Amino acid sequence: MPHFTVVPVKDQTQASYDSLEGINWVDYRDTGQDSFDQQDTFSSDGHGNHKEDSPFLSSPDSDGKRNDFYDRNLALFEEELDIRPKVSSLLSRLVSYTSITQGAKEHEEEESAETSRRKTPKSPNMGTLMGVYLPCLQNIFGVILFLRLTWIVGMAGIIQSLLIVIMCCSCTMLTAISMSAIATNGVVPAGGAYFMISRSLGPEFGGAVGLCFYLGTTFASAMYILGAIEIFLKYLVPQAAIFHSTDPLGNDSTLLNNMRVYGSICLSLMAVVVFVGVKYVNKLASLFLACVIISIVSIYAGAVKSMTHPPEFPICMLGNRTLVRDRFDVCAKTVARGNVTEPSQLWDRFCLPGNLSTAQCDDYFIQNNVTEIQGIPGLGSGVIRDNMWSDYLQKGEILEKAGLQVFGHGKTNGEPTWALLLTGLIAELGILIASLDMVAPILSMFFLMCYLFVNLACAVQTLLRTPNWRPRFKYYHWTLSFLGMSMCLALMFISSWYYAIVAMGIAGMIYKYIEYQGAEKEWGDGIRGLSLSAARYALLRLEAGPPHTKNWRPQLLVLLKLDEDLHVKYPRLLTFASQLKAGKGLTIVGSAIQGNFLDSYGEMQAAEQAIKNMMEIERVKGFCQVVVATKVREGIVHLIQSCGLGGMKHNTVVMGWPYGWRQSEDPRAWKTFINTVRCTTAAHLALMVPKNVSFYPSNHERFTDGNIDVWWIVHDGGMLMLLPFLLKQHKVWKKCKMRIFTVAQMDDNSIQMKKDLATFLYQLRIEAEVEVVEMHDSDISAYTYERTLMMEQRSQMLRQMRLSTAERQREAQLVKDRHSLVRMGSLYSDEEEEPVEVPPQKVQMTWTREKHEAEKRNRNNAPENFRELMSLKPDQSNVRRMHTAVKLNEVIVNRSHDARLVLLNMPGPPRNTDGDENYMEFLEVLTEGLERVLL
Repeated sequence: MPHFTVVPVKDQTQASYDSLEGINWVDYRDTGQDSFDQQDTFSSDGHGNHKEDSPFLSSPDSDGKRNDFYDRNLALFEEELDIRPKVSSLLSRLVSYTSITQGAKEHEEEESAETSRRKTPKSPNMGTLMGVYLPCLQNIFGVILFLRLTWIVGMAGIIQSLLIVIMCCSCTMLTAISMSAIATNGVVPAGGAYFMISRSLGPEFGGAVGLCFYLGTTFASAMYILGAIEIFLKYLVPQAAIFHSTDPLGNDSTLLNNMRVYGSICLSLMAVVVFVGVKYVNKLASLFLACVIISIVSIYAGAVKSMTHPPEFPICMLGNRTLVRDRFDVCAKTVARGNVTEPSQLWDRFCLPGNLSTAQCDDYFIQNNVTEIQGIPGLGSGVIRDNMWSDYLQKGEILEKAGLQVFGHGKTNGEPTWALLLTGLIAELGILIASLDMVAPILSMFFLMCYLFVNLACAVQTLLRTPNWRPRFKYYHWTLSFLGMSMCLALMFISSWYYAIVAMGIAGMIYKYIEYQGAEKEWGDGIRGLSLSAARYALLRLEAGPPHTKNWRPQLLVLLKLDEDLHVKYPRLLTFASQLKAGKGLTIVGSAIQGNFLDSYGEMQAAEQAIKNMMEIERVKGFCQVVVATKVREGIVHLIQSCGLGGMKHNTVVMGWPYGWRQSEDPRAWKTFINTVRCTTAAHLALMVPKNVSFYPSNHERFTDGNIDVWWIVHDGGMLMLLPFLLKQHKVWKKCKMRIFTVAQMDDNSIQMKKDLATFLYQLRIEAEVEVVEMHDSDISAYTYERTLMMEQRSQMLRQMRLSTAERQREAQLVKDRHSLVRMGSLYSDEEEEPVEVPPQKVQMTWTREKHEAEKRNRNNAPENFRELMSLKPDQSNVRRMHTAVKLNEVIVNRSHDARLVLLNMPGPPRNTDGDENYMEFLEVLTEGLERVLL
């Protein structure tokens, strides 16, 4: 076996790696473990590259060991693969993940092994066209289009009617824009507007508006039934009336009774059909819609026909002439004056004057019941409601999602039976009212209030710029949402101000009922007291539990290092923290000073002021905290444990890289770093380590192009995906493109991994280029073996050179005694005599016998230690980890050498503390040749 030596940078033949000088390593092998067998050899692969023939690393028996935990290409991450799995093994599960919430009972049942073996019933899935588009289109072309639109035109005129329609359509369009933004911000499961509002503004708003909207939608079904019965009894088959009026002028009570009977029968039939399954209803949706479209086309066909063959007396047509209300005394055929029934002016126009017989009347006049229709309160509320899609929600889903779990249970096919029964009972109440004029204004209030909160939710999310607000729909703006919200509110009060107040009052009571927790607030006095009370109330609410996944944002604890003058040593750490301000999270800047608190209090105050000044310069909005501890390591641990208040605590630690750890003989720098990594991991906090932070851009720089590369090797909960998105919100990184790389092994399907990763990013609403890098299970190169050997040789060397505190003091005293003895000898000697050099071993010192024997033993063993050092063989686990670091570094440098920033999974620290120094070298090798790295 050849001997390897450490060479300086100028003699280094590997051009793609940095200097090997100053590598400080600690032996990472277990006690009693041999490095290699005596028969370990090296062979060549035919290209001049030596490869290792170790029985453990290259034999066929080790194939099983290389799977998962012992995969040589990912050996650097093998100790943490049990908690952070490989991306290649997790992508398929991430793509199939849905954000549909479950109750605790259902979740436990799904997690149990017994339930997992059962066949899960599938909910009916009718697709976008049959399940969403056609039902919404049918609602737009509802009964109001046939019953009230022509009346509005006759009462308000063409211009005003067009203005009403334009106002309603504008409100609809603005709400649709806001809803599109919210709906594309992640997966929206069943629940519709309730889900969107509750996840945007909180469960209080969602529950209040959702329940009110449920009542409005339920009464809407009653309104549609009543409208259908009115058309049936008034215009199609008047003879089908069960109750007949003896009054020749007609009686509204008899009509309402007929509508109650027929409406109840129709509702019962519809309830039976929906109970069987809503998918069977939607199978006939195309047929029903075809009938509606044919009816609308018939209206225009009649208008075209009247242009070529106009009737003698056209009524209510926009073609030749329109019936004007002001030309007649009443809009009725006959008028009762006293006890005598006389024909009206309208009768005289279409019939022979003075004759009450219909034999001499126009056929069109006889066939149509021309009566004055009373105005519906609320500016044609049915038109406002029907211009907006109404049945977006499923009633049973609203009740189930709103927390009324008793309504969420039903048949095995997923239909909520109890919710359907409750909906039918509430709709029956609307049928018993039997008056369109009384039902329509209530519907308009509830629907407009729901649309108001949809716009409000979009505006609030846009203005807050929360990290989870990433809609794929880009054509929205908070001003459009605010305009839509204002229009909804204005239409509510224009239609009926008292109905609007009642609807808002009901929603307010539901809101307070959901929010109510029984806690009283102390207001204090003045604006500051109000702010303190609001802050206290918010902190108490945050204390309830951990945040939801959608609301997670990086709450930073930035650990700074101060120099001797208490100035911030690396201010670019604060710059980097300020560029993450799009996260809208907490920022705490902390530092630790070594000393005694009583003696160093003034120093601590000065350090806090220096940090605050630097925070102001770098525009970091947050808090500062400096602690005094006997050791810097303990002070950092105190900061990690105690920073924050209540729910406003940090969940991410940002710390700098210990530069110069290779050249320094003092191991405290890198030991403090690794101890902080371990403490952060133990506290279940995220960790960010910007390497080469001095090269990071300032807030005044702008990147006009370039890429932000993410190397996603093991799953970290999505942190690597979120950070580039937050950075791209800042003007420095705004124009950079995002690229995501993941590593595939030999047994992975690279094509399917790329598709799954693209689907996963689409679900996260993150725009990025996707690339899967294949790393084959290649043999360990001679360079990897050599570098591992040099690492362990240097580690052994420095370990022997490191002395304890007592030994250092003893060595210093020895040097001092020798120097004094030489000076005394030269002082008392003859001037003409040459100075006599006294050998160190012959110097008489006041040593004890134990110290003398120990010193003699160290001198005699030095050559043997050196020979043992040169014959050292590297440990197999270190070779595997070095192989991972070298291979990953080669791939990353090849693909991302020109990237503006490289984000990389940071391998976890070793479980055995003896390998800490090796761990630092592995990280150095992993990130060599990269300008800016974020671990």
